Amino acid sequence: MHNQTLSSNQTAYIEIRAATGGDEAKIWATDLYRMYFRYAQQKNWKVAPIDETTLMVSGERVFELLKNEAGVHRVQRIPATERKGRIHTSTATVAVLPKINQTEIVIKPDEIEYQFYRSGGHGGQNVNKVSTAVRITHKPSGIVVTASEERFQERNREIAMELLRAKLWQKEEEQKVKTIAGYRSVIGRGMRAEKIRTYNFPQDRITDHRIGKSWGNLQTIIDGELDKILEATKNIN
Repeated sequence: MHNQTLSSNQTAYIEIRAATGGDEAKIWATDLYRMYFRYAQQKNWKVAPIDETTLMVSGERVFELLKNEAGVHRVQRIPATERKGRIHTSTATVAVLPKINQTEIVIKPDEIEYQFYRSGGHGGQNVNKVSTAVRITHKPSGIVVTASEERFQERNREIAMELLRAKLWQKEEEQKVKTIAGYRSVIGRGMRAEKIRTYNFPQDRITDHRIGKSWGNLQTIIDGELDKILEATKNIN
């Protein structure tokens, strides 16, 4: 069992990426990023952006509560750029990964390649003059991670390594699921590929397809009021 489940104070990485739907999918991914950020703030968790697609959240039972958010989130709405009032369908993927100890996933120094670059925007003018942002490529797997939001290069490098460990752990979990008959991961799969939820703006309704339940007041949920949904989906394996 992953050792974070033994502790009530947990850290999780939430990675949100645009999928199908072009520019509208990118806007949707940004909306989801904001939704999770606001939810974390409401819970008084510690939340920090790692880069423009990934949040790091720490607090009481964070991973336990958020792990079932992993999967494809579909939105149906009329984009601001749509002149004819047509409803578009777009998707974004959410991955939820736990923080992994160095002893669980060992990364050899010769397996990684560092790149340092200038961070764009969030940390003030100071950040942009110095190459504080970090990109790490894990050569054996091809996994690339970035961390750009901290003011100091060393801290971004630490965060990027933590994220890389989480992604390598996820990769191992995927392999187990593929190779062991009937294998069920005890920590919840952060890599679910199926559509888990639809956010239908014209009908003001969110539907979770795994439990067949819907809720109204969609905008309040997008603004971070996620408790009732997380409570309803907490026992999904």
